[in-house]
Amino acid sequence: MKEIKDRSQLQSYIDRFQLEPIFNQQLHPYLSLYSFEEGEFICSQGEPSEYLYILVKGKVKIYTNSAEGKTLILSFKTPLEVIGDLEYVQGIDFVNTVEAVSSVSMIGIHHRWLKKYAKDHAPFLQFLLEIITKKFHVKSKSTSLTILYPVEVRLASYLMSVSLDESVSLNKSQIRINIKDTANLIGTSYRHLNRVIAQLCEDGLIERNKGFILVKDRERLQMLAGDNIYE
Repeated sequence: MKEIKDRSQLQSYIDRFQLEPIFNQQLHPYLSLYSFEEGEFICSQGEPSEYLYILVKGKVKIYTNSAEGKTLILSFKTPLEVIGDLEYVQGIDFVNTVEAVSSVSMIGIHHRWLKKYAKDHAPFLQFLLEIITKKFHVKSKSTSLTILYPVEVRLASYLMSVSLDESVSLNKSQIRINIKDTANLIGTSYRHLNRVIAQLCEDGLIERNKGFILVKDRERLQMLAGDNIYE
């Protein structure tokens, strides 16, 4: 994580996403802009939650770890999204792990300033209410469906989500992938995922090479993913 000490850039994000009414003037001096590189953690499950983050650029991956050590991907998020809202409201540690999929920019503010200046600020509270209720609505619809979708759809959705936007126009994109980790993330076995990858290679959608997968036919992979279950 790196703090970007450029108030004009911070203000440009505030203006772009119309965040000015949400943060009253007392809060503005305590807003900071942070950057995260691809693969960097914004927060980790079980760690103390001290900051509320607003995603204003890039894409993040949200996943959870079970007591048995298994990892399951929950979703991918793009702007505008809030990280740490539930934790701030309930005063708890981070519930999930959030990792940058691309280069990411976040507006961050420490809890102590929110509690001091925003606990009675209606626009901020309304903003949190809308974000949290939207998350619960999406989760209630997607959790059971994610389990019911076949592995090929889950894999296609995962590959579409982790491929960077810049590769869309090229149709082909190269994705570095760890099969065991991916199997855990989408909730299947290593062997079954290998079978599905082999079938998608045979169908001409992807090509498997050592350490990465090449998306050969993005359009058909998108059709397989349908309404991407992770976004």
